[in-house]
Amino acid sequence: MTINSNLVGVISDELINPNSIKLLNEVTRQLNERGFITLLLNVTSRETYQTTLRNLVQLNISGLVFLTSLFDDELSVATDILPQVATVHLSPSVSANANVVVADGYDAGAEMGLLLLAQGHQRFGFMHSQQNTAPVCQMAGFVASLQLEQKALNLQLYAGGNARERAYEAMMAYLKKTRAAERINALFCESDVLAFGALQAVRDFGQGAHVAVVGFDDVDEARASTWHLTSWAQRRDLLVAEALNRLLENRVDTSGSWQQGELQVRHSHQGKPVPGEMSQCGCAIRH
Repeated sequence: MTINSNLVGVISDELINPNSIKLLNEVTRQLNERGFITLLLNVTSRETYQTTLRNLVQLNISGLVFLTSLFDDELSVATDILPQVATVHLSPSVSANANVVVADGYDAGAEMGLLLLAQGHQRFGFMHSQQNTAPVCQMAGFVASLQLEQKALNLQLYAGGNARERAYEAMMAYLKKTRAAERINALFCESDVLAFGALQAVRDFGQGAHVAVVGFDDVDEARASTWHLTSWAQRRDLLVAEALNRLLENRVDTSGSWQQGELQVRHSHQGKPVPGEMSQCGCAIRH
């Protein structure tokens, strides 16, 4: 009989993503408390993914934690190479068989929609990281709250990656090609990273454009005076605990209490400059 080691593999391809880093910190902390050792696997391509998994065969690892979803067939590849190793995802996955542990994005989207409606915004948009991915629960909840007030989602933007540079380019292109009277005045982004890029594009575009921008994840930078970003804070400690319970103990909490989060209200949802914000000319805006 093969005895598993006390090694747990953690797979990620976005080690520069602040949310992935915070998740990784929480995973390693909790694995340490359980007496396990974290084996960090930085996957940059399908080839490195397959090679990395093959290198794990002799280690008899106890499980794999995915911080991000990499490929459509990532689970089937893992099952072929490591058939006895359990897996869990701390991010949405396109695979129907994935063991996914994520926050209640629907509730987050609904609350964010109500907040933006309360500000009197009339035209709404949602920014995705990718175009061909699983449906985003945040958007579904967002749309539902808008429909309750007879409002609609007027725009979907696709950044082409979960990177602020991509979000900046997508938002800037939209602002340049859309007449002022037809632009959205509130944008909900799939992540804080996208929100930072979109918000910077609105500021750099200038010309009196004001778009409320909100995010999801509540990373540390969201609290900075540079952004004052309104966001949704996940309970990473509860998410990781549930993921590791499933992975290492085959124990599932069906109550869903680990999905809870909290709306962090700052200033960016208002859609207007905040004190100290820099204008396009580089001058601080005073009120």
